[in-house]
Amino acid sequence: MAVLHAAAAVATAKYAVFQPTERTLVTAIALAVLVGTVALWSAIDAWTGLADAGRTWFVAALVAGVGSGVLTVVGRAVFVDRTGVSALASALTGGAAFTALLVLVPAGLGLLVGGRIATSYRDDVNGESDRDADTGRRPSPRPRRKAEPAR
Repeated sequence: MAVLHAAAAVATAKYAVFQPTERTLVTAIALAVLVGTVALWSAIDAWTGLADAGRTWFVAALVAGVGSGVLTVVGRAVFVDRTGVSALASALTGGAAFTALLVLVPAGLGLLVGGRIATSYRDDVNGESDRDADTGRRPSPRPRRKAEPAR
């Protein structure tokens, strides 16, 4: 995720150098691609039943924030405008926080949607619902205890 976010930031910065008045559409498209990628990836993780997916995406958001900040400064220094080390401080604070949120929020949405899809998919495959046909209520997660015979 860090590499993808850094590549998008460098590409939009490079585009802004050549077309400074028309960068709004490119920025919107880049954000849509980033958000869509995270949401789709996290939905697939939830759908396949990845263990501890929420924690994994939380850590991924933190790593992507910091990693993207560093890679963006390096990429802009090499490909765009020779950005110096002085830009690293803002990239590791505001830029990292923005990137972390740009990963965390769509990932949460994707995990929610993917979990719902997985539940409905399992019900369709098994041919049964998670509700009792007679009462319309969900079954208890704990089995009932059988009464012990009187002595």
